[in-house]
Amino acid sequence: MDLLSMRWRDTLFAHWPVDPELVQSHLPEHLSVATYDGDAWLGVVSFDMVDIRPRGSPLGLSFPEVNLRTYVEPADGGERGVYFFTLEAADRLGVLTARLGFRLAYHHATMSVESRDGTVDFQSYRPASRDSPAAHFDATYRPVGDPEPPEPGSLTEFLVENYRFYTDEWPVVVGVIDHDPWPIQGVDVEIRANTLFEACGFDHPGSDPLVHYAREIDVTAEPPAILR
Repeated sequence: MDLLSMRWRDTLFAHWPVDPELVQSHLPEHLSVATYDGDAWLGVVSFDMVDIRPRGSPLGLSFPEVNLRTYVEPADGGERGVYFFTLEAADRLGVLTARLGFRLAYHHATMSVESRDGTVDFQSYRPASRDSPAAHFDATYRPVGDPEPPEPGSLTEFLVENYRFYTDEWPVVVGVIDHDPWPIQGVDVEIRANTLFEACGFDHPGSDPLVHYAREIDVTAEPPAILR
């Protein structure tokens, strides 16, 4: 049974190939880094979450989010999913709910997202605190081409078609989402600032990212469960 429904708009995927051993050193022991053709990937994903509502609720929340992630599998076997190093969001209630209900590493940030004439301007800033460095992401992006679902078995599918996430605490919480295949487009991107890597203990890869865009997708989320 679904717990939440929502819509994700103007999603930017920006991914960098990284040494699997480096990523593994940042993961809890119960998770193994997932690779594609020998590479692990770190991804920055920014989007606008719209009309997030619990099942049966007449009211919903809407706010932007940006996260830094990689892709993992349970060490003892299981389905590939997402591991989040940080999730930045603009709504304090949403951050608190996700921290308590899903045990995810959400942080409140000052954010803005504007879409004008097909161009998206996305900004996020979280100041440093006693236990966390500052995190800044600032990008402008514009889709190009027609939307298409990822080709089965492709790198694009590996990076975007992930339907669960895993947490780092024990017992491990697994969250499951569902949606149609992503309607992926090419995208022109200018990233003016990105310190999410440094905020999570990584050096910035330095190279240009592999980028994808999706205009809109409807998503449902199941109640979180304990990984057995």
